[in-house]
Amino acid sequence: MVCARATNSIVAALGLSLLAGPTFLAGQNALGPKVPTFRSRVEIIHLNVSVTDSQDRHVTGLSERDFAIFEDGVPQEITVFSHQDLPLSLSLLIDGSASMEENLATAQEAGVQFLGTLRSGDVAQIVQFTERVSVLQDFTSDQVSLVRALRSTRASGATALYTALYVALKELNGQGGPGELRRRAVVLLSDGEDTTSVVTDDQILDLARRTEIAVYAIGLRPRRVQGNGGSASNKAAHFLTALARDTGGQAYFPRAASELDGAYVRIAEELRTQYTLGYSPRNVRADGKWRRILVRPVSRGDLRIRHKIGYFAPRS
Repeated sequence: MVCARATNSIVAALGLSLLAGPTFLAGQNALGPKVPTFRSRVEIIHLNVSVTDSQDRHVTGLSERDFAIFEDGVPQEITVFSHQDLPLSLSLLIDGSASMEENLATAQEAGVQFLGTLRSGDVAQIVQFTERVSVLQDFTSDQVSLVRALRSTRASGATALYTALYVALKELNGQGGPGELRRRAVVLLSDGEDTTSVVTDDQILDLARRTEIAVYAIGLRPRRVQGNGGSASNKAAHFLTALARDTGGQAYFPRAASELDGAYVRIAEELRTQYTLGYSPRNVRADGKWRRILVRPVSRGDLRIRHKIGYFAPRS
């Protein structure tokens, strides 16, 4: 069941009109001059860190001494370290536009398998987007309800990809209590470029950078590309790659719907093997500027490390 208060607040922030049920229309009104942001004083910067070896296998068993953190090139002291299987808060976004009709059934079953990896303490929501964004199931740990919502998706209409990401980022940012260590991630499946949102790709990238939410994107390219469809598909792939990179997630581009299972399995494995690192920034200036983060391996040169690339300092 959808939380009406949360959905109304999202709609109000976007300047959109709420439609019947848990659905609103993308592209109805113009976005205001300022992009909504999440504001809080920075005390501890938390990083969900994914580590793989040269064979792209997830690496476990590392200790705090195996990592070094730098902010704008300045070494930072690690004050939080964990390799626990932390609870997850996930937003599963499914493209329900007309172009997905051919692959929707396969995508649903792959998503069902992914939901089967959730454990006690994990919560997820199901969001479908066409020209409208519909929260089919609000955050719950009830897998039966999640699966039912996922299988209820239908293909029709255009693609409000950016609006769907706005909804997911906004709602996920409020998940969990103060100080709770919880991994938050958007897991997105889409087969094309945004066609109807009022928010832009740059605004979504900026918004995502202001959260501790990783975005995992699965870009399923349509089989038939006509006219300028090739350039549109490339633009979508570039956006999804940048969004995943900036937030510490990963973008996957399977060649066929039959490969979706593998992408979802890979995402599930990564979320269960990540390290949580934290530090108190040495730079305490509240100037609102961008701080670049780099985590390097200390003991092994073959390790590849992914994490969000930075954060905005608070502004006094």
